[in-house]
Amino acid sequence: MSDDHIIATRGAGVLELRFNRPEKKNAITNAMYGALADAIETADGDGEVRAILFTAAGDFFTAGNDIVDFAAIATGAANDAPRHVGRFLEACIRAEKPLVAAVQGHAVGVGVTMLLQCDLVYVAETARLTTPFIDLGLVPENASSLTMPARMGHARAFAMLGLGEPLLGRDAVAAGLANAALPAHEVEHRARAAAFALAKKPAQSLRLTKRLMRDPATLLQRMREEGALFAERLQSDEARAAFAAFLQRR
Repeated sequence: MSDDHIIATRGAGVLELRFNRPEKKNAITNAMYGALADAIETADGDGEVRAILFTAAGDFFTAGNDIVDFAAIATGAANDAPRHVGRFLEACIRAEKPLVAAVQGHAVGVGVTMLLQCDLVYVAETARLTTPFIDLGLVPENASSLTMPARMGHARAFAMLGLGEPLLGRDAVAAGLANAALPAHEVEHRARAAAFALAKKPAQSLRLTKRLMRDPATLLQRMREEGALFAERLQSDEARAAFAAFLQRR
């Protein structure tokens, strides 16, 4: 699957996947999820790709899932095309190649939870990272109900997931979410350099080390538990009201 809003480029052993919908704050559509999932799944079996780098155009890393898509599902207006978000989330969890993220701007929802599946994260000091699932009448996804408390501790994770408090990029390192916080214009360069450095490492040793450090089976189980509740919540009165209010404000 291809989508003009995801630009895939390859060089020096690195596959770069770039969010390219800046006019919509890089909100992710179903087609974009499909393109991302296809690229990651293919790269994992491609010996020429040693690392995967996520980048983005514009001021936002990504505003998360396109709320128009959510609203269509909640109101029954969505078509019957296969949904690809689950494939993308699973691909990130299953990926044996290192995942690196260059978070040059604000990140919302899945734009934050996907960072918890990445191996290296570089973030702009001025970025705001938010997870407003409850405000939308939903629940956390991408195994973030497990990974976020493990990284940040329960209290800080619940402040983000329960209260919807933002985490500023300059605080992301201390919170355990990022490797470095930098001026926005330096983020992509630093992340790309890290991806290139990983691509030069012995590939099998790197793959085995990542496997030892993660438990994909546990993450996939939690992701599916969350996903079942998430699907139920999309049909709830709370979610429909939240989506309608969001679209009206926009």
